[in-house]
Amino acid sequence: MKATWQGVTLAESQDTVVVEGNHYFPAESLHMEYFQPSDKHTVCPWKGTASYYTVRVDGQENPDAAWYYPDPKDAAAQIRGRVAFWKGVQVTE
Repeated sequence: MKATWQGVTLAESQDTVVVEGNHYFPAESLHMEYFQPSDKHTVCPWKGTASYYTVRVDGQENPDAAWYYPDPKDAAAQIRGRVAFWKGVQVTE
């Protein structure tokens, strides 16, 4: 699987975990030069508290376009150390 935005590959891995239709990529598969931590946090009742990254490519920003659960609840343990995407980031095979 590959996550791209603005023609740039943000992450690529054959080891994604799909939860609620979203592919969660291993953190080590991310090209971290395109990610900046965000102050945004949301809470999912069964996964826990999510943190976000803003994606920046060639001076363009996509705020909070990637999220992860630093300490997921037990029911979502399989996404620990993984990152998912939205807001126009394309995830393809």
